[in-house]
Amino acid sequence: MKRDKKRAYGITLREADKHLREWMEAELEVTTHQSYQLGSKNLTMADLDAIRREIDYWSGWVEKLKVQETTGGRNRIYRVVPRDY
Repeated sequence: MKRDKKRAYGITLREADKHLREWMEAELEVTTHQSYQLGSKNLTMADLDAIRREIDYWSGWVEKLKVQETTGGRNRIYRVVPRDY
């Protein structure tokens, strides 16, 4: 079974970026208007720490998926032994 390179752990870069943008919008709305409705959740200034944790979480996924997209999901490590001839 071939693994889809654009999907890691069931999340695509597009999906992670969408979630990140939604949480960033929620932070902006809460800081300017004191409350924001995200789906069935009503977020207020008291929820600002939770909103920022979600932003950190989704930005981590976006970065991880961008790296996977550019490197193919593998870190390349080479071992070099210098020799003096």
